[in-house]
Amino acid sequence: MKNASVHQVSRRGFMAGLLASAASPAFADVPAVSLRPRIRGAKPVEPSGFESLLREARVSGDVVFAVADAETGDVLEGHNVATGLAPASVTKSITALYALDVLGPGHRFATTVVAAGPVTDGVLDGDLVLVGGCDPTLDTRGLADLASQLKDAGLREVRGRFLVFENALHPLRSIDPEQPDHLGYSPAVSGIALNYNRVHFEWKREAAKYRITMDARTAGFRPEVRMARMQIVDRSVPVYTYENEGAYDRWTVAKRALGKEGARWLPVRHPGLYAGDVFSTLARSNGIVLNSAELIEEMPDGAVQATVHSPPLREILQGMLKYSNNLTAEMVGQAATRVRAGRARTLAASARQMNLWAIETLGMENPAFVDHSGLGGLSRVSPQDMVRGLSAVHRDAVLRPILKPVTLRDKRGRPVKDHPVKVDAKTGTLNFVSGLAGYITAPDGREMVFAIFCADEDIRATIPRAHRERPEGARPWASRARRLQSQLLMRWGKVFNGAAPIRDARVAPEQL
Repeated sequence: MKNASVHQVSRRGFMAGLLASAASPAFADVPAVSLRPRIRGAKPVEPSGFESLLREARVSGDVVFAVADAETGDVLEGHNVATGLAPASVTKSITALYALDVLGPGHRFATTVVAAGPVTDGVLDGDLVLVGGCDPTLDTRGLADLASQLKDAGLREVRGRFLVFENALHPLRSIDPEQPDHLGYSPAVSGIALNYNRVHFEWKREAAKYRITMDARTAGFRPEVRMARMQIVDRSVPVYTYENEGAYDRWTVAKRALGKEGARWLPVRHPGLYAGDVFSTLARSNGIVLNSAELIEEMPDGAVQATVHSPPLREILQGMLKYSNNLTAEMVGQAATRVRAGRARTLAASARQMNLWAIETLGMENPAFVDHSGLGGLSRVSPQDMVRGLSAVHRDAVLRPILKPVTLRDKRGRPVKDHPVKVDAKTGTLNFVSGLAGYITAPDGREMVFAIFCADEDIRATIPRAHRERPEGARPWASRARRLQSQLLMRWGKVFNGAAPIRDARVAPEQL
């Protein structure tokens, strides 16, 4: 295990380690070492060119950005480049680099079943333990595989308890407690996750009553869940309420909001008990009857009876960046911190380790992330600092191949097909926050790095917790911000196409 006091990762060590362990063709034939980028000011070309775009965009609040030559790190154009704003899910690009460095692109997370006692003639005289190994991709099929492995090994009876160990990561009831309880993108976090810690709630009206189910469905499986319970209540609002009943999640839903039929994924607040509940059902279908799941804080000694592995980390991260899954970001980020400095008790404590790593390894100056997903609105990073981080890994092709291509849009928000400017980036969206950061290839092949952050914190501060799912005005504001981002990207692809970087000029004071 790496200790924080001695974990002084060099750029050489970061890239050499990634390239040595990566099996993907995207990592082949690229330099193993690059110099830390020189973020120097460059006298902007057409310094007033972007001002009309800002005026026309009508994005309230703050807009800050920086674009730099990817090869030299020289800033080509910027606006309030040192101002830190909430990056939202753009944070995940730094989380991906952090996890790739500390864990390695080929790392696979393992979920196991351990027998804490002797097994004789198919009978376990002791406890059976389901052990979470920080796999964010574990689904019901994975648990079914574990149960099938136990049957194939000849296990038919467990005389002791059925235990679940989720403490590889410190359990947290929500990624962001400031979010409404029913939002599936802010579930609980622990060392075990099932179906991204979400339970499937489905309803269908039959005559004067509703038939409802709560299950852990995935392809080929639909086991019902007992630890998440739903009650229909005759009211209009609120649509959902939640209470923590200790051993289970208690939900109510407003009858007048249901309609004829529908479904929704709801967050799970007790992930260890959720996984244990589902595994018990799957074990029973394989002839193994287990007692009700109990959580434990320390792992007992025992022998591994069954194991399932996650896909390689690089594949997990590519999916995380594409779908912007918050739970994946928090689990892989904390798993990296666990190796680097030991288990963190809070997301903020884990994010502090990532901040230190970004300073040491990427040359960032003042990153202030409070989590690994960007869901927490208190994170701050400047476009100048974000460009530093992305520039640091440009030559080594570590991040860009796993980022999602961005579709550029015209001033009316319509997609621009076959635009000669190619962009791969990570988006970020919160209420009245919109971010975009990544890489641009101009028509002549010149590569640039950029970061654009928009935020109206004054409006954000007025939104009650109960209204944070769809606050009034958030969607049109976000649309305006995204159109502005596209306009800036198309401008840079045109203005800096073939333009040689200016190495010795300074960014004008008004831009800082």
